[in-house]
Amino acid sequence: MSSRRDEMLREMGLWPTWRLRGEGESSRATNHESRVTEVLLPPAHRARGEGAPSPVTNHESPGTASTAPVPQAREAAAKLPPASRLPPPAPSDDRRASIMRMEWPELKATVAACRACALHARRTNTVFGVGDENAEWVFVGEGPGADEDALGDPFVGQAGKLLDNMLAAIQLERGRNVYICNVVKCRPPGNRNPEPEEMLKCDPFLQRQIELIRPKLIVALGRIAAQNLLARDASIASLRGRVHEYKGVPLIVTYHPAYLLRSLPEKAKAWEDLCFAVATMQRLQSGTVTPT
Repeated sequence: MSSRRDEMLREMGLWPTWRLRGEGESSRATNHESRVTEVLLPPAHRARGEGAPSPVTNHESPGTASTAPVPQAREAAAKLPPASRLPPPAPSDDRRASIMRMEWPELKATVAACRACALHARRTNTVFGVGDENAEWVFVGEGPGADEDALGDPFVGQAGKLLDNMLAAIQLERGRNVYICNVVKCRPPGNRNPEPEEMLKCDPFLQRQIELIRPKLIVALGRIAAQNLLARDASIASLRGRVHEYKGVPLIVTYHPAYLLRSLPEKAKAWEDLCFAVATMQRLQSGTVTPT
């Protein structure tokens, strides 16, 4: 009976802390035992008339109550990390929600003052974006270079000149029905690719820009922009020639102008992408395009 009693108490997390003050102690112990039986004994056992498990005793003298921590409690306490090592509760992220309510003036001022990631430390200027704020076309690159950082506008170096030529080839012009911006608003050191954390901090700014513009079509320039907007780790080759979607807006992918300056043979593919973009826009204007 003793082993069965101990097993039941272990299952309830009470062994060996629950015990009476002594088996031979007064009727108060008997009454206490009966109350414990009512509370702890499973209903099926009570229905069969089984009694309560015998009180547990330890190696102390009878009638002496123990206040020492039980082995299980000590082991559990030893496994708990110190309070200083416990992770803090996750704060509510009001930043994105606040940015999503901003209009153009406040959004521009917030970007200019942003210190959310380490990129702010070396910037000369933030590079917010430029163009028609009611444009049907939005072109998104990855991040500012040295010229963009110096002037505060996107695509103003050699890659910018090539982008202007690409726009002219499809009868578009910077500032007229076109808006140009980047995934991140500050220049990464050495023109390296933006880090995931940096893109995450800038993502609400880009999302709000696109929401305010409400374009008919987004053109992602390069792998970094495409992967960020589509939340997909995929190659340019696998993404070209298809209509994707960003927050309900059709999106197509082509090469970044800076890449085309280094890989001249790829310009023919970029021209194919621009022709596809024009055809897609025509279908969008007629209401006959569906993202794939």
